[in-house]
Amino acid sequence: MIRLATLALLAAAPAAAQTVADRLNDYPTEARADYVFGCMAANGQRRDVLAKCACSIDEIAAILPYETYVEAETVLSMRLTGGERMAVFNSAAEANTLVADLRRAQAEAEIVCF
Repeated sequence: MIRLATLALLAAAPAAAQTVADRLNDYPTEARADYVFGCMAANGQRRDVLAKCACSIDEIAAILPYETYVEAETVLSMRLTGGERMAVFNSAAEANTLVADLRRAQAEAEIVCF
């Protein structure tokens, strides 16, 4: 009986580990590459900066789910667009929370990687 329970736990462990791995790697390669290109444009086109920028997006991905990252980036993009229709992106509490979460993740990534 104990052996059967142990086998059941061992069978479930890879599924649980895969779920964690999937959660930490839910950013598509294109999104990671886009972040690294933008980061390098802002910080220099050197090999050491490539490593730091790649580290940075990995840290952000470990903190924020991809969906939250996309929502925060969308809010930031909409804030750059003028007009009355975009005012909601400047004042909505949920939008401010999304941006604040992204900024915290970026700050932590900067501390760790740069």
